[in-house]
Amino acid sequence: MNPWPFVIAAYAVAVSATAALLLWAFTSMRRAEAAADALNRK
Repeated sequence: MNPWPFVIAAYAVAVSATAALLLWAFTSMRRAEAAADALNRK
């Protein structure tokens, strides 16, 4: 059996999961910064 389709699929899953994690962390950071700015403005 040729292992390359599985290797490519594993890399695709890993890259997709990493991108999703980075997007989630970025949006969470932006939300926290907005909440902190809102507290400073009050």
